[in-house]
Amino acid sequence: MKTLKFENGDQMDAIGLGTWKSEKGEVAKAVKVALNNGYKHIDCAATYGNEAEVGEAFAEVFGKGDIRREDVWVTSKLWNNAHKKEDVIPALKQTLKDLQLDYLDLYLIHWPVAFKPEVSFPEKADDFLSLEEVPLIETWKEMVKAKEQGLVKHIGVSNFSIEKLEELMKDTDHAPEMNQVELHPYLQQDKLLEFCSKNGINVTAYSPLGSGDRSDEMKADNEPSLLENPVINKIAKKHGASAGQILIKWSEQRGTAVIPKSTNEGRIKENLQSAGFQLDEEDLKQIADLDDHFRYVTGKFFEMEGNSYENIYND
Repeated sequence: MKTLKFENGDQMDAIGLGTWKSEKGEVAKAVKVALNNGYKHIDCAATYGNEAEVGEAFAEVFGKGDIRREDVWVTSKLWNNAHKKEDVIPALKQTLKDLQLDYLDLYLIHWPVAFKPEVSFPEKADDFLSLEEVPLIETWKEMVKAKEQGLVKHIGVSNFSIEKLEELMKDTDHAPEMNQVELHPYLQQDKLLEFCSKNGINVTAYSPLGSGDRSDEMKADNEPSLLENPVINKIAKKHGASAGQILIKWSEQRGTAVIPKSTNEGRIKENLQSAGFQLDEEDLKQIADLDDHFRYVTGKFFEMEGNSYENIYND
């Protein structure tokens, strides 16, 4: 399997297990299945609401001694209601407590969006804080402090456009080490990938299979299915693989990390096996033609009359 390399020499396995939308009662089993079958990369976030259960899985697996904590890459994310400088490190310490860990390998600012501290998810414009009230650089400086304190090994961002990255980087000597974004054949983000590559920023692809298990409120009418795409399925048949494996392999082969979510044991194993074959030039050409800039996770849920978060992706 490919790995993503960081400036200090650390390496992260390209294929990880995502835990967004993994239900309580299922996520611990999924994490244990993943770790016991060769995964060395688990992606978490405070807002997923399941980090305490993920922590129980870590404690059980690492406690047995066969798999060491230092051999597993664990990512988590700072939620939008903890962007104020006094809230960043306490939020991180709560995540560490929930995950039953002493440190994270990677900590990300989840969105370039800020809520008031008491707001889990906004219902009205007044629930937000503007980026004038809580500048991203204010939050970022606390992320840097967390790294200096040894609470995290690497820091980065998620859902940041080129414009947002440039805005952040002009005010700091510590550029983000990762940008986690929606990435798949319908949204290939070539310009963003090129920018990140030029600036030494690794990229992780989320919703690589199209996130078909999102809530109905998050779905567009008649949105296209990646897993049912005829080109993807034709390539899958050619390689004796599943459509999902083709989509995961495509991300890995492009040099990004990829974090498909599953709580199904067979699917978890199958997803990791995507590392075992190569897409050829003709496959990649056909997939390149599928790009139509379609987002499954639009960010529209942050757009409310009276706030300043219209079109957060700047595209």
